[in-house]
Amino acid sequence: MPQRFDLLVVGGGVIGLSVAWRAARGGLRAAVMDPAPASGASHAAAGMLAPVSEVTYTEEPLLRLGLASLARWPSFAAELAADAGREVRDLDYGDGGTLDVAFGADDMAALEELAAFATGLGLPARRLTGRECRRLEPMLAPSVRGGMLAERDAWVDPRRVTAALLAALERRGVTLLRTRAAALETSAGRVTGVRPAGGAAVGADRVVLATGAWSGGPAGSGGADGPAAIEGLPPGALPPVRPVKGQIMRLRSPEPILGRCVRGTVHGSHVYLVPRADGELVVGATQEELGFDTRVTAGGLWELLRDARELVPGVTELELSDTVAGLRPGTPDNLPVIGPAGPPGLWLATGHHRNGVLLAPLTADLCAGDGDPDLLKICSPLRFQEPC
Repeated sequence: MPQRFDLLVVGGGVIGLSVAWRAARGGLRAAVMDPAPASGASHAAAGMLAPVSEVTYTEEPLLRLGLASLARWPSFAAELAADAGREVRDLDYGDGGTLDVAFGADDMAALEELAAFATGLGLPARRLTGRECRRLEPMLAPSVRGGMLAERDAWVDPRRVTAALLAALERRGVTLLRTRAAALETSAGRVTGVRPAGGAAVGADRVVLATGAWSGGPAGSGGADGPAAIEGLPPGALPPVRPVKGQIMRLRSPEPILGRCVRGTVHGSHVYLVPRADGELVVGATQEELGFDTRVTAGGLWELLRDARELVPGVTELELSDTVAGLRPGTPDNLPVIGPAGPPGLWLATGHHRNGVLLAPLTADLCAGDGDPDLLKICSPLRFQEPC
C-alpha cells in the first residue's frame, strides 16, 4: 500500500529533524525524506546560541525570534535528551554566555555603542575592561582592551543534537526515508505528498520543505554544481533563498582552553571560538557568496587561524582535527522563511542563515502551531510575494 503520513518533512538538517520530532511528540504520524540526514549545514555549524551578542541595529525582528527560541532551548534540550535516551550534557549544552572582545580604539567605540544598544533594549549585556575579560578567559591576548559579556547566550554541539534527534525520531516511530525528493505531488490545487527519485509517491496531509540552501528552486540552484531542486513548486511559493558558504575548522586540546564562546572583529572580519567539553574548539566562520561551492580552501583556513590567533594566541599550538565548509540558507532580509506558502498543504521552514541551530526549537513550535502568531507573521513566506 502507498505510504501516507500526517506530516512529511523534506530535509534532514537540524530544522527538519526538529520539526518532525516536535510533530511526533504531538501525536502525528511523521516522516523525514533526505538521502543523507544530518550531513549538511547542521554538520558544519558551530552551534552558537547567541541572539544578544549578535544583535545589530537593523535586525530587531531577528532578535525577537532569537530570544524567543533561546528561551525554549533548556526545555528543548531536556526533552530531546530524554527522548533520545541520553542526558543533556551529552548535547554539550552550555550557558556561560558569549564574550565579545575589542582591541583598538575604533573596536572599543563600536563595542560600547553595541552594548548601549543592547542594554537600551533591556538585554543582559555587561561591559568589561580588558583585565576583567582576561580574568574570565585567561587565554585571551594581552592586547584585548575590553569586552561585552552577553550573559544569557549559550551554545550546543549541533552534531550531537542531530544525532540525538535521529535517535529520538526512531524511538518515536518517525519514518526516515533515505532518498532524494524529486517532485511535489498535487491534486485539485493542493499539495498531497512528495515523489522521491525513482520511487512511488509518498502521501501527506502536510509537506514541510526544510531543504536549507536548496529551497530556492532552479533559479537559485547554482547550475551544474548545485543539487537538483525539487520540482512542482509553484513560482509564487519559491522562497528567495541563496547559499552562503561558511568555512569552519575544529581544533583539539586535552582540556578546554576557553570556558565560554569568544568572538571579536579582526581585520574587519568577525571570528568566533566555541569550546566543547571534550577539548575541541570550533573556529569560524567565513562568509562567502560563491553559490554551491563547498571546497575548503587554504586561504579561508588561513584567515580563520590568523584572526583566531589575534584573540587567543595559544590556538596555534592546538591539533587541527577537522575542516569543513557548509552552505547557510540566506534570505534578502536575513529572516527565516516559516509558514504556509502557496498551495494548501505546503509549508516552508528554511532561510535560517546563521541561526539554524538557535532557531530550531522555535521553528518546530511554529510549524506545530504552538507559537506566537506575531512571530510566525515575521517569518511568513508571503512577505516576498508581490500583491495581486
